[in-house]
Amino acid sequence: MMKSIYVGNLPFSASEDEVRELFSAHGDVKEVRMITDRETGRPRGFGFVRMDPAEADAAIEALNGTELDGRTLRINEAQDRKPGGGGGGGGGGGQRRSW
Repeated sequence: MMKSIYVGNLPFSASEDEVRELFSAHGDVKEVRMITDRETGRPRGFGFVRMDPAEADAAIEALNGTELDGRTLRINEAQDRKPGGGGGGGGGGGQRRSW
């Protein structure tokens, strides 16, 4: 079982490789997913990392509050999305998934 880690306040210039390298100092990174704007394709300043639970906990403890390119990272265990939450606009009947 893997644990998902939320990585917030990322510099918009951060790459998946850069985030993978940052977290790999604390264990085996299984997956990195950077979130981009659907319409523009530009980075939204946050992403998710998947790791073994014990390694993820160590990474969260070590990296939360550290800086990357002048921005203080906010790192914690990812939470499941709540149904019906988030944002404005209506429409769309797609199924929501937790990552």
